[in-house]
Amino acid sequence: MIEVKNLSKKYGSFLAVDNASFCAPNNKITVLLGPNGAGKSTTIKSITGLLKFEGEILIDGHQNDTIKAKERFGYVPEVANLYDNLTVAEHIAFIMKAYRYKDPSYAMELLKIFELEDKKNVLAKELSKGMKQKVSMILGLLYKPDAIMVDEPMIGLDPRAIENTLKLFTRLKEEGAAILLSTHIIDMIDDYYDEAYIMDKGKIKAHVIKDELKDKTLKDIFFEVTEIKENGKPALSL
Repeated sequence: MIEVKNLSKKYGSFLAVDNASFCAPNNKITVLLGPNGAGKSTTIKSITGLLKFEGEILIDGHQNDTIKAKERFGYVPEVANLYDNLTVAEHIAFIMKAYRYKDPSYAMELLKIFELEDKKNVLAKELSKGMKQKVSMILGLLYKPDAIMVDEPMIGLDPRAIENTLKLFTRLKEEGAAILLSTHIIDMIDDYYDEAYIMDKGKIKAHVIKDELKDKTLKDIFFEVTEIKENGKPALSL
């Protein structure tokens, strides 16, 4: 479980995140949505421990900056951050050693899912952008974390990889993982998410539970609460 409680973050006098609270529970895919400048990136950096903040962030009940939290937490960034002169296999070996994870069969399974079996001995600098994103996904999931945060997971992926990724997320949530996705592509996750939080101007403006939706879609609510115009027409207010 990923719990964000009363998160606030200022840059000088600018309040980027304003007392935001939300939860990504186990056995669910939770989505964090928001327009540019909503505060999502600051929230993500706070969860990963890259920023100091006011409030509290817990990973499986542990403060996010503790070893116990980091052991349970998997993160896939928007931009893959690999070592140019390491091969795919060397990246995998490095993460397995760092997390003391000793089951190579899961690494092979992930390589197969992301169609990288023939790229094991290729240097990271020789991979395409999409392949680098796939490797980043493998590294974030490799040690079977209980809580997973993925920032814009579909960027650079081909349609088959996107489908495989979403199916993998569904499988992981069914196995008990808490999955938090930050994305701009609402249509792509519409069949897969369980809950969503919509952020705008640093605040959580709406909490959407898919099973409770009636005559509106997630996209409808997103446009309403963020007051974004669709097809040239002003959005309605809640």
